[in-house]
Amino acid sequence: MEDIEIPHYFICPISLQIMKDPVTAITGITYDRESIEHWLLTSKNTTCPVTKQPLPLSDADLTPNHTLRRLIQAWCSENSSKGVERIPTPKPPLEKAQILKLLKDLDGDHHHQLKAIKRLETLAAENERNRKFMVETSVAKAVFSYIAKYCFLRNQTEGLEQAMSILHYIVRIKNSTNNMNSSSGLTDQNLFENEHVMDSLTWVLSCTFENNKNHIKAHTVFVLKSIVEKGNPNDLSRLKPEFFRNILEVVKNRDKNITHQGLNAALQILLQAGPYGRNRTVMVQYGAVFELVELEINSTERKTTELVFGILFHLCSCADGRAQFLSHKASIFVVSRRILRVSQAVDDRAVMIFSLICRFSGTKQVLREMLECGAVSRLCVLLQVECAGYLKERAREMLKTHSGEWKDSPCIDESHYPR
Repeated sequence: MEDIEIPHYFICPISLQIMKDPVTAITGITYDRESIEHWLLTSKNTTCPVTKQPLPLSDADLTPNHTLRRLIQAWCSENSSKGVERIPTPKPPLEKAQILKLLKDLDGDHHHQLKAIKRLETLAAENERNRKFMVETSVAKAVFSYIAKYCFLRNQTEGLEQAMSILHYIVRIKNSTNNMNSSSGLTDQNLFENEHVMDSLTWVLSCTFENNKNHIKAHTVFVLKSIVEKGNPNDLSRLKPEFFRNILEVVKNRDKNITHQGLNAALQILLQAGPYGRNRTVMVQYGAVFELVELEINSTERKTTELVFGILFHLCSCADGRAQFLSHKASIFVVSRRILRVSQAVDDRAVMIFSLICRFSGTKQVLREMLECGAVSRLCVLLQVECAGYLKERAREMLKTHSGEWKDSPCIDESHYPR
């Protein structure tokens, strides 16, 4: 294959590979369909890669180049003895009538439901074009209804794997194109207003799956993250206790339940819900602070640490959260060790956590533990290095307020906080 000279017009300008499904854009340049759709849909580009002219985001503006495809197929057949594989004829593009037929079957008897949900997943997995088309034809709304009516309310999981996979695909195309709007029949506000939708997704997280199918829970977490991110304060403050219990179970059993990306998605959900008082109370009741400290003890990934510290800050804003934080023997040590070692975001949250602890829970025992665990020395170092001015002020304020308890520390310099 390496010794064969491939005609240059067989090569996609994006992938630099032989085109399997050549399509011509309105700029006159031909690309492989998969490559140009990925360029437009996933990478969010709006210009032709070759001419740099504007290129609309529409399948109607990509014309199949059947002549070129036949030439490529003929050339591949002629050179098959030299190791060239023949390019198969592309499948015809998905049509609206096909989707509508499957959606109708999805609301039919059990046999047709399972057949439809499996076919929809196959189509979603095939290419970006199908997923975009599913967004436009409100497939997600029908799939949510299927999960709520035929899985959740009947407590059965058959077809659930395919349903969550479809929603995961749609969430990804939604996030990459920002194309989920009211015309799609599925807005995030609608999801919060439909109690069965949130309850059914919460239920999925509580299900037990055999044969290593925990990716179902990962897909569910990603879908919930997408919903929660767009929720308004009123929506987020009304989340049920079971919701937090099941999200925290995912975090607790992270090693067997979910991927690292899924874990971060679960943490992002908790971070989005954390600012609301009722949510903080429920999260603390289910042991969130303890689980987050346990998670952070062995964490090596910056994003995870930033999320954990963001949630801990919210939870330490309430008395029960601070009490649970201080009840963990490693909490002060873990927060101290992360200062100036991860990112500015972590420094910010760590200093704010200690500020809350010192202000509202600063007993002699707690202040002594902060000294012994290195928290005081870290605060002193903050005054000496380049960091945000407000962090220096917070650190100086703590050192000044509790200088009587920490005066024996060799790192204390009273010139930093004159009386």
